[in-house]
Amino acid sequence: MVIKIAITGNIASGKSQIENVLKSMGFPVYDSDCIAHDILNNITEFFGYDVFTDGKIDRNKLGNLVFSDPDLRQKLEDITHPQIKSVIQALFEKHKSDKYIFVSVPLLYEAGFETIFDKVLFVSVDKKLQLSRLMKRNNLTKEEALLRISSQIPQEDKLKKADYVVENNSSLDALNMQINKFIESL
Repeated sequence: MVIKIAITGNIASGKSQIENVLKSMGFPVYDSDCIAHDILNNITEFFGYDVFTDGKIDRNKLGNLVFSDPDLRQKLEDITHPQIKSVIQALFEKHKSDKYIFVSVPLLYEAGFETIFDKVLFVSVDKKLQLSRLMKRNNLTKEEALLRISSQIPQEDKLKKADYVVENNSSLDALNMQINKFIESL
């Protein structure tokens, strides 16, 4: 029976780095953001065509829209979360003969998805580093970045719920060592 492990952490914590390390170790790893992107391309009825560029959802435009309007963000989540959960559960079935499956779910606790996983690996990051990464990665102002960070459950609250925590504040080597320890602990 496959052990289902969620990778989570707040925005710009470095979940993608964890995914890459686990993939390089040969584990099946999926990203719920990629699943959401596929779903997002079918939401014109709520958000209109102005959030599209070249026929695809423009995540920056959509982000600016939903992070400034909690009601729109809730509508988006009401549309996408059930579909994402369904796809994740299908992936569990597909990998039922594997030992482990990892799925990165940034909004794990916000969406209530923790109940479908056996273990939770939380990626922790220093707040200043998080802000800097997010501003640089998404080309955001400090205010825009803080708005996105504040839309999630605080990191401190999530840390208490996780089965295992890795800190992503320094080098890739340090991160690799922590991931290896996590795998050994399984």
